[in-house]
Amino acid sequence: MGKKVKSEELLRTDKELDIQIAEKKRLEADLVISNEEKAKRAAELLIADAEKAKREAELITANEEKAKRAAELVIANAEKAKRAAELVIANAEKAKRAAEKIIADTEKAKRAGELIIADKELTYQNKEKAKREAELVIANVEKTKRKAELVIANVG
Repeated sequence: MGKKVKSEELLRTDKELDIQIAEKKRLEADLVISNEEKAKRAAELLIADAEKAKREAELITANEEKAKRAAELVIANAEKAKRAAELVIANAEKAKRAAEKIIADTEKAKRAGELIIADKELTYQNKEKAKREAELVIANVEKTKRKAELVIANVG
């Protein structure tokens, strides 16, 4: 019975070893699966990081384009302000010319009024001159008439 007990013990020990080996293999398999899953998650994280970096690069590009458009708008607004200032200057010059024209027209109207007054004065003076000439003609006629009367009175 001694050999049989030993043999049973050996068998039991072998079974326990087999169980431990099987458990170890199962644990190793679980560890391999865990490591594979870990590697898979690491690969997924690398892919996600690469996609994140790609999105960040796209955002940087979009922000650069946005900054470029903003700079273009600043330039366009500066040009617009410059044109507006030029228009203000042009309008001021136009208003100045209009004011100068009004002054010139006023002076022209004043001169025209002065010319009308001078023309009326000349007309009046010409009438007075014609009147004096008529009076002189009448006076000469009367003078000639008196001379003729004197000559007649002296003759007779």
